Amino acid sequence: MSHIHEKIDFTVGVFVVYQDKVLLRFHDKYHFWAFVGGHIELDEDPIQAALRETKEETGLDVELWTGNQKVHYDARSASGIGNSFEIAPPVGMNRHFTSESHEHVNMLYFAKAKSAEVKPQDDEQQDGWRWCSREDLEKMDLRPDVKAYAILAIDTLGEK
Repeated sequence: MSHIHEKIDFTVGVFVVYQDKVLLRFHDKYHFWAFVGGHIELDEDPIQAALRETKEETGLDVELWTGNQKVHYDARSASGIGNSFEIAPPVGMNRHFTSESHEHVNMLYFAKAKSAEVKPQDDEQQDGWRWCSREDLEKMDLRPDVKAYAILAIDTLGEK
């Protein structure tokens, strides 16, 4: 987790869905149920950060949801106009303070997992992981934004 600036950083959050459940983690630092995510490193874009953070924190291989857009993402070659890369847009964005002097601009994504077996890397926090159904989410004490996006992720990527 690197900080790009002392006052503000860009981050990603990922709501991972498997079958009809979304994965939430109990955030060890802030003590609430949240999504997978972290800081965007200097040498990566939001998509690369979302995939890296998900792999590091959960061990899961995922496919990011890009909505109805047909975005081919290949970090090795440029696409689009000139030498630009097309980056799938997030499903949401927010700006929030993590302390009195530091804030994050967070880009939120949905992803579909290929399995439900969570195996965080050795140095990742282990304070709690839970696959939650829509019914579980309704019963949990969650921040309103986390609950809303978690339900939307299940509705979007769950098996109907």
